[in-house]
Amino acid sequence: MTQTRAETEAERDPARGAASDQGRRGTRRSWWIKAPVGLVLVLALLLLGSRLDLLPGLGDVFGEKTQDRSGPALLKSIQDMSRYEAASGNFQVVVDLEKDTKFLPDAIRGSRMLYVGAGTVGSYVDLGRTGTSGVTVNKDRTTATLRLPHAVLAKPAIDPDRSYAVSKQRGLLDRLGDFFSDNPNNEHAVQKLAARHIADAAKDSGLAARAEKNTTSMLQGLLHSLGFKQVTVVYGKP
Repeated sequence: MTQTRAETEAERDPARGAASDQGRRGTRRSWWIKAPVGLVLVLALLLLGSRLDLLPGLGDVFGEKTQDRSGPALLKSIQDMSRYEAASGNFQVVVDLEKDTKFLPDAIRGSRMLYVGAGTVGSYVDLGRTGTSGVTVNKDRTTATLRLPHAVLAKPAIDPDRSYAVSKQRGLLDRLGDFFSDNPNNEHAVQKLAARHIADAAKDSGLAARAEKNTTSMLQGLLHSLGFKQVTVVYGKP
């Protein structure tokens, strides 16, 4: 049977053969040791690559790329509008929302969010509700009387570009819940609360009265341009 060179040398010199076997086993062990070390180094480079301030020049290698894969917007319905939006108000409110749990400290279960909500509220007059009975014109078509419904406040529209969370405090269980949640740090509750406060502020702001005043000015200017000398606008139920 043919013997390899290593086996022949081992027979001639047993000490040298043993050293050779140990070297081969050491090489195999060192490969298993170096493999995890190499993986750790790759992960470290990925982590550091995301922090471009620490490793300048890696931005092109580890830089993030955002792609918009959204589908086209679908038109669901069209609604004809007969509203005249005569005034709009800009509002801002600071919402301080805190949730506590009985018999548990805030560090374990509880949350508190400080949120600045900014939005607009429009006020309009629905001219489509006037009807033929709400318009009175004399024979000479020089005098007209219009009876319109009172101005109405629209729902508040929160502006996401001007709204933001100032601070968030959460207990340990809340943080774990956010970790396993599909929508962590949900701000829906504070946004609804901000919209409610803005709607209450709009009611006391005189926005509806301003809308009625602007609507009156618009209609008077329109009818005067059509030859009417006197135009009266009355708000309320017919």
